[in-house]
Amino acid sequence: MTWSLLVHDPESQAFAVAITTCNLAVGASCPFVRSGVGAVSTQSLTNRYLGPAVLAGLARGLSPQAAIEGALVGDDGKHLRQVHALDRHGRAAVWTGRNCVAHAGSRSGQGWSVAGNMLSGEEVISDTAAAFLTREELPMPERMLAAMQAGEAAGGDRRGRQSAALLLTTVEDFPDIDLRVDDHRAPLDELQRLMKLWRTLREPGLRDSPSRANPSGLTDLDDIDEGWRRKGLDLRLSR
Repeated sequence: MTWSLLVHDPESQAFAVAITTCNLAVGASCPFVRSGVGAVSTQSLTNRYLGPAVLAGLARGLSPQAAIEGALVGDDGKHLRQVHALDRHGRAAVWTGRNCVAHAGSRSGQGWSVAGNMLSGEEVISDTAAAFLTREELPMPERMLAAMQAGEAAGGDRRGRQSAALLLTTVEDFPDIDLRVDDHRAPLDELQRLMKLWRTLREPGLRDSPSRANPSGLTDLDDIDEGWRRKGLDLRLSR
């Protein structure tokens, strides 16, 4: 009932999932990422336990294929599932159960994977992949969203549209980007709007936030106050 794009960028160490569907709050159920390990999306009649299970397999050194196979052991509904995964070597694997609603399929290459089900046609997957491969001039998140828009233009989810999400992690224990559109007439358009806001309102503050390299982040009171003044805010930390 969904299609998604997984990407790994070895230079930034990013793992990301862009996803959209005609159902409520897809970002709460389907995409999973773990820094240094991989990216997964669990789709169709979603089993949310599969995402963490596949990531655990990748963390142990299993290939994406082996990690998916291991996660599906004991799932009596495995032929209702669609799962794809990408590891830190850029290897991809996809499982599409025989009971998934047509059109269901996938494409993948080094460092990326597209998979979907209940789509209007195969063009949704092929056009998503083609757009991703040809929009190399864009930053990774915007490139992924442009690819998803190409899939939407090709017909998207055969039922319509409702929610979308973009989840991206690099080197921290939590996502750099976690944007969700839970209910919207044009969820990918809204996700692109939120991505623009992230660039202007959230990304500049990441360098001062607590991180592995700087566990406390920016703590100098005068520097924090000065940052607020530059934004035109009449705020001052208590002394």
